[in-house]
Amino acid sequence: MEKLSDFLAMGGYAAFVWPAFAVAVGILALIAYLSHRTLRRYQVELARLEGETRDLPAGEQP
Repeated sequence: MEKLSDFLAMGGYAAFVWPAFAVAVGILALIAYLSHRTLRRYQVELARLEGETRDLPAGEQP
């Protein structure tokens, strides 16, 4: 257990390392969330556009 506490203490730099790690993980999570939300929005938009294209008479372009 002593080795774990030594690791978590980061040689006395834990006050700097762990918050930096938390910020980095938070930013990566935010990027993943925003990317997923944007993907879903574009998928809905694509489905809407494909639906409009199917409704056009044959030979017409949107």
